[in-house]
Amino acid sequence: MPPVRPGPCPGHAGAVRALGERWLRQFDGRGDFVCSPAGLWLALGAVAAGAGGGTAEELRALLGVAGPDAAVAVTSAADELAGTDALAVATRVWSRVPVHRAYREALPGIGFARLGESRDDIDDWVRRATGGQIEKLPAPVLPDTLLALVNALALKARWQTPFQGHATRPAPFTDASGTVHQVPTMHRTLVPGDAWTAGPAQVAQLRCEGAAGAVVRLVLGAPGADPAEVLPAAWAPRAACAPFEAEAVALAVPRLSLRTTTDITPQLPALGVRRATTSLADFSGLSPEPLAISTVVQEAVLRIAELGVEAAAATAVLSRAGGAPRPDRTFRLAYDRPFGIVVLDASGRLPLFAAWQSTAPAGEPAPGGGPRGGFPPPPPLPPGAPGAGR
Repeated sequence: MPPVRPGPCPGHAGAVRALGERWLRQFDGRGDFVCSPAGLWLALGAVAAGAGGGTAEELRALLGVAGPDAAVAVTSAADELAGTDALAVATRVWSRVPVHRAYREALPGIGFARLGESRDDIDDWVRRATGGQIEKLPAPVLPDTLLALVNALALKARWQTPFQGHATRPAPFTDASGTVHQVPTMHRTLVPGDAWTAGPAQVAQLRCEGAAGAVVRLVLGAPGADPAEVLPAAWAPRAACAPFEAEAVALAVPRLSLRTTTDITPQLPALGVRRATTSLADFSGLSPEPLAISTVVQEAVLRIAELGVEAAAATAVLSRAGGAPRPDRTFRLAYDRPFGIVVLDASGRLPLFAAWQSTAPAGEPAPGGGPRGGFPPPPPLPPGAPGAGR
C-alpha cells in the first residue's frame, strides 16, 4: 500500500470514521445513495460547540467532541481539509435570535448573518459554496425556524491518470436484484500498490491531481453484503490490508452519477441524539434564547467520469425554540455488481463522501466534462471561508 500522507490529526479522522460507520447502518436497504460523513460531522460539531449539560454529553458520544473543544476541533478540521487540493469547505449560520459573541469568536471560520423572511440568500450561498453542484438548501426554512447552520463541501478534481475515452464501452453490470444491464464502463490499468484486499473486500485507489490531491477508493464486497459492511474497508488500517499478488490490475468501473437527499432527523435517535431535539435541549453556549434541533438534512452528489471526480454536500441543521490462487499475473478487478465509492482527504484517512451503487449506474458525464471534454475548475470559496485566498 502507498504511504499515508500528512493530513488531519488522527482524532478528527477517527471521529469522522466512527460517525460514518454508525450512520452507514441507517442506509441498509435503501439502494443507491451518496452521503458525506465529514459534512455531517462538521455541521453537528459546530452546533455541539454551543451545547451544554446532557445535550453536550450525547453529542460528544456521537462526535467525540462537544462544547468548547468542539469549536477547536471543527475549526482545525475545516482548515486542514481546505488544504486538500480542489476541495472547498465552508460553514455559515443564519439566525433570528441573538448568538453569543463568545460562540462566534470560538468559530472564526464560520460566517454569521441575519435569517430573514426569504431564503434566497441561503440558496445563493449553497449554490456558490458547492460550485453549482447543489442548487439550494436541502430543507425548508419554516416560520418557527430560529437558526440555520449550513456546511458545504465541494470537490472538483481531475484524475492524476485519466481514463481514456476511447476505452469506455458497454459492459455488464448486475444490479442488487440480479438483473444484468449494459452500462458505459471505463477501463485502465493500475499498479498493484493501488489495489488491495481488506478482509473479503477488494479496494482500488484512484488518485487526484495535486501534491495534496483527494483519494477515491472503490470497494467491492462479498456478493450480497450491505453498504455498512463494505464501505469501511476503504479506511481499514494498513495491517488489515494485503496487496494483490499481480504485476498489474485491470480495472473496470462504470461511469456514474449519484444524488441523494437524506432527512437525518428520524435517524438521530439511532445515532444517540435525543435530548438535543426536545425541550430538554441545552444550547445555552450558542444563544441566550432556548433552542432545540428541529431538522437535520443533507443533499450530496457524486459523479465519476473519464477525466475526474465531482462531489458536493450541503448539510443543514435547523433549530427552533426549545423547551484464491491467481490465474495469471494480471488481476481483473471489475466493479460489475453493487459496490461502494469513498472519497477521502489527501491523507487517505478522513471520509469526505461515501456512496453505494446497487442499481445500473446512470453513466452521466460530469458537467462540462465527458470522455474528451474539459473539466471544471474547483468552486470558488465564499468570502470568509477557511482556505479562502490560498
